[in-house]
Amino acid sequence: QVQLVESGGGLVQAGGSLRLSCAASGRTFRYYAMGWFRQAPGKEREFVAAINWSGGNTYYADSVKGRFTISRANAKNMVYLQMNSLKPEDTAVYYCAADSGQGDIATMTPEYWGQGTQVTVSS
Repeated sequence: QVQLVESGGGLVQAGGSLRLSCAASGRTFRYYAMGWFRQAPGKEREFVAAINWSGGNTYYADSVKGRFTISRANAKNMVYLQMNSLKPEDTAVYYCAADSGQGDIATMTPEYWGQGTQVTVSS
């Protein structure tokens, strides 16, 4: 079992930056692929970024490619999402997620989810 707790959300102006953190519990964290998803009001939850267990492979949604960077620190049981050049359309609740599968991270199917952290980008 993995428990996930996100932090780092907030209000930022367009063009600004935020760094989201996800603290994971569980000794098997290092074997999980990790991802970030987001859900804007009135919209379905969508994939943002994913990273494999070692951190050697990452994958991004086209909408955030070149602006967001996912990383992880297995020794600290942490996953991060650095968000730069933020746009109003990035406004959403951001969720950290964990997938124990060994498949393609581009199509990860998380088993565990955090409670989410709100990111609001003003124009």
